[in-house]
Amino acid sequence: MTQSTSRVGSVVTAIGLTYGSTIIGSLVVLIAGAVLAIFGINVATRPSLRLVLNTVLLQGLTFGGGTVLYLRYRNLGFDFIPLTIPDRRDVAVTIAGIVTLLSLLVIASMIISSLGLESAQNRIVTIGQQNPAVYLLLVPLSFLLVGPGEELLYRGLVQGTLRKTLHPARAIVLASALFASIHLFSLTGEGKLVYVGIAFVLALVLGATYEYTDNLAVPAVVHGAYNAVQFGSAYLTATSGI
Repeated sequence: MTQSTSRVGSVVTAIGLTYGSTIIGSLVVLIAGAVLAIFGINVATRPSLRLVLNTVLLQGLTFGGGTVLYLRYRNLGFDFIPLTIPDRRDVAVTIAGIVTLLSLLVIASMIISSLGLESAQNRIVTIGQQNPAVYLLLVPLSFLLVGPGEELLYRGLVQGTLRKTLHPARAIVLASALFASIHLFSLTGEGKLVYVGIAFVLALVLGATYEYTDNLAVPAVVHGAYNAVQFGSAYLTATSGI
């Protein structure tokens, strides 16, 4: 197999892992909803329950569990995704990563506002505005499922697959683009490309922290903390009018 063929193969595999996992996860959520309907629980009329179900079954079970199964199926071994207890350098990078993500979000918001642009909303925001308590539930889930699950898939598996045949910088960019593109399916309103663009930039930071530390725990915590801060802030805004 030529180097060019290997590169194409890794890109195709990365795309398949990204969208395949989302499709499978969505099917799992639908099946779970159908099972609950048998017992008289209509998920369609309970958006908060649907959101929690989606978080647990998509980011947690499918992304996290699916990654583990894929590693075993391909005989890659768990060493394919380096995961260790963070040392002092990792902790420093984690803190820097969290601060960087939040700073970039503030800067992006200022630029969007100054240019008069609109950014789409994630469906989570719509559900949270109706039931702010959902935001509080999503704070721990960000650390327990969302951060670890999404980073296992997008940084550990997708970026790791690309990293085998591409330069690290290219692997980070492509993995970040795939990560950002998948958000299109959870957005409402206008300005979807603006939202995706922001997600792409933030994903670059996550990819860089993973490449620099060679420890998945770092981007997982950074991602989880970033989401948790957003959900905590959204809860305060929804309940106190901040």
